[in-house]
Amino acid sequence: MPNRSGMLNDPLSDVLKLANVQSLVTGGFAASGQWAIRFPAPDKIKFFAAVRGACWLQLEGEASPLRLEPGDVILLAAKRNFVLASDLTATPHDSHELFAGRSEPMVAVDGVAIADADVVQIGGHVHLHHSYGALLADVLPTYIHVHGAAPEAQALRWILDQLQRERADLPGSSLATMQLGYLLFIQVLRAHLAAGGALRAGWLRAATDARLAPALRLIHGEPGRAWRLDQLARAAAMSRTSFATHFKAVAGEAPLSYLTRWRMRLAEQALRRGDAPVATLAETLGYASESAFSHAFKRVVGLSPRHYGEQLRDRGADDAARAAVDGL
Repeated sequence: MPNRSGMLNDPLSDVLKLANVQSLVTGGFAASGQWAIRFPAPDKIKFFAAVRGACWLQLEGEASPLRLEPGDVILLAAKRNFVLASDLTATPHDSHELFAGRSEPMVAVDGVAIADADVVQIGGHVHLHHSYGALLADVLPTYIHVHGAAPEAQALRWILDQLQRERADLPGSSLATMQLGYLLFIQVLRAHLAAGGALRAGWLRAATDARLAPALRLIHGEPGRAWRLDQLARAAAMSRTSFATHFKAVAGEAPLSYLTRWRMRLAEQALRRGDAPVATLAETLGYASESAFSHAFKRVVGLSPRHYGEQLRDRGADDAARAAVDGL
């Protein structure tokens, strides 16, 4: 689990890998004239981008609609209904009916030719492992709106251009689209932070905090080491008191509590993969005995390592059974 790659580890990349983030571009639509589409509250973090043309976004619970101009990207973390429209007074299409049974990623609203459409939008969602979804979903704002004309959106414009060039008949297009979607998600986060956007206190905010980055690199690089508060503070070039105060304000917990929780996140990941027996995990993560590790694991996760592993096996059997039924 320690970083032996020789590369400088990056706290945000560590968190995204641990959460098994996958950003998937699932399709889009083209429209002209007067139109509106009503979407249900998403059960995942959703994103959509205005590739061509402008439209309105009316998000449930927001007093005023947002104007989406060409190149704009919206990342929606809240589970709220919303409408995309050229005219918010138009009778909306139901998104389920519009996209049901489609054979192509792009849908033409009211039969408009995609090449001639006034508006072209693409969208998708960010999939997180259920054990770690709260690492991101609970700390993101309701939505992030990155304006295509903003300086920090330059990389996004390149990604959108590349996504438009990808076609199903190109070799490797599925993987290329998935990787571009992942890059789009990261660039949205970067653009939000570069523009001075706020994040709620938590793991994601800590991972993007420049002052804490040196200390987090130590923790993530050697999670089994018995780090002391003064060592971490010195790495961040801060006093113990200033470091502890800033860390808790940003991460939502004390530095050594973060260290313990990070170890348990890594242990959960290893148990899911079946990488190592509990005794080996205990030694790797800096515990003097298997009993001490098991006690810490149960305190943080709520289950002993053995029961956690049993639960994983039961869930895997249930998933396999569902897959067999679905295949009939």
